[in-house]
Amino acid sequence: MKICVIGQGYIGIPTAVLFAKNNCQVTGVDVNETIVSNLNKGNITIEEPKIKEILKTCLDDGTYKAKTQPEESDVYIITVPTPFKENSFECDLSYVVSACESIIPYIKKEDLIIIESTIAPLSTETVVKPIFEKEGYVIGEDLYLAHCPERVLPGNILEELVHNSRIIGGITPQCTRKATEIYEIFVEGEIIGTEAKIAELSKCMENTYRDVNIALANELVKIGAKLDIDVLEVIKIANKHPRVNILSPGPGVGGHCIAIDPYFVYSLAQEEAQIIKMARDTNKSMPDFVVKNVKEILNDYKENKHIISIFGLAYKGNSDDDRESPSYDVIKGLENDFDLKIYDPHIKFTNLSFNEAIQDSSLLLILTNHDEFKKLDFNNLKENMKQPIIFDTKNILDKNNIPEEITLFNFGNLPKQ
Repeated sequence: MKICVIGQGYIGIPTAVLFAKNNCQVTGVDVNETIVSNLNKGNITIEEPKIKEILKTCLDDGTYKAKTQPEESDVYIITVPTPFKENSFECDLSYVVSACESIIPYIKKEDLIIIESTIAPLSTETVVKPIFEKEGYVIGEDLYLAHCPERVLPGNILEELVHNSRIIGGITPQCTRKATEIYEIFVEGEIIGTEAKIAELSKCMENTYRDVNIALANELVKIGAKLDIDVLEVIKIANKHPRVNILSPGPGVGGHCIAIDPYFVYSLAQEEAQIIKMARDTNKSMPDFVVKNVKEILNDYKENKHIISIFGLAYKGNSDDDRESPSYDVIKGLENDFDLKIYDPHIKFTNLSFNEAIQDSSLLLILTNHDEFKKLDFNNLKENMKQPIIFDTKNILDKNNIPEEITLFNFGNLPKQ
């Protein structure tokens, strides 16, 4: 079985190495020559457990290679990015279309094409399918097409690719069967066969569900700040109810899925998708809410220009994934009024050490729940910060463990609005 995986990013690399590990001949394709060169040397560009070791084994066994161009295969899996268009909120399918067009010289009858990239409902039918029909192929008879979205969490991708259930959405029942046979190579979770449009909307709604529920928690934070009520305690107590599960609030929603996919649904049904849009607006507003409270916290400290220590660029703890991270919007809101020192041990281009980041700082602002931030050296903070103040937007510090010389703010005790 020859498999060509187009796109060697957070999903493409894990998918490729799992097929290669299971004795498929895999070509990983990426337009970035540096990524391709690194992969062929056994170096991965993402921080994800176990992948590097599996990649090395597959390179040694000859079951994986990386290239900048596709080659003739039996299966083509497309895992390229799908951003949204800022003005219309529509799914930008340009990378998907380009990837599909790139394999046209190599495809032949009986080949299978799988779109793993998250796309708006109806996209496989109305956008992808015509690309191949124009070449004379009859989908479902001499060429097979399916949408099979990933459903994984960064930091645990390999484990979840194998054990999570998998949606297989074919254009025809025969397309679904062909795609199911491919994922049975390594998927141990339930394989769910359905139509392409159902798979597309299911994937988008999984992430929309999360976005809406996070928005409820974030809206509650704003209510608590206005009413001077500790909403972290409210959430803790409310969740004692057997049918209540309010999620944790935070500085915003990041990642290539939850922060984007709801727009794909909204763009197609704007009159109907009111809750979806309001949830997006609420979560998009949280960085400005954080900035406003930083200024309120520091309002009583008279300095010409405060230094703020930004702890965390990644949108998710213990990951180097900073796509759509709200940290960048927080930074944008603070950089004109404060000197910023940025520290993230998982992001390579942040060069400051812990000690450098806190030196003479007036406020330590936690924006990511990395494990490293859960066990801060409080003595070091007291000795080196100008004012030992922490604003923990991820609620990872236990207020009972904070020395009395350090002031801790979180979403439960913000300055009264």
